[in-house]
Amino acid sequence: TLDRPRTTDAQFQAGLQGFWQSIVTGDPSTAMPFFFPLSAYVQVKAISNPTSDWQQRLVGAYQRDIQSLHAQLGAGASTAQLTGIDVPDTAQWVLPGAEYNKGSYWRVYGAQVNYTLNGAARSFTIASMISWRGRWYIVHLARIA
Repeated sequence: TLDRPRTTDAQFQAGLQGFWQSIVTGDPSTAMPFFFPLSAYVQVKAISNPTSDWQQRLVGAYQRDIQSLHAQLGAGASTAQLTGIDVPDTAQWVLPGAEYNKGSYWRVYGAQVNYTLNGAARSFTIASMISWRGRWYIVHLARIA
């Protein structure tokens, strides 16, 4: 859809909460609803084996990145509090043929996740999010690889 994804809808907020919970606990499974779905990836990407790429490369990196962010929270992980997310207003509509894709989508770089830990404001950056049916999903967390 050409509808630009929003961050204010209930599905986005629920996905963000699950994503944050996964970072606090170190369990990547609760963050999967906020990750670009396999069914969408297969339909969008023009590569030889999108299922394998999604499972091996993308999900593997996402899970490692979540565990790394959890480790960075340290002993106080359970006290870390999500304070919000800033998604830049610089999203671009990506046309077929770019980024090895056969379908179009919105893409945005550099969303900032904000939280507090031990009373101090902190943040980290989401490398890339893309849209599917009007919703944002993470596709690359720490870096685009």
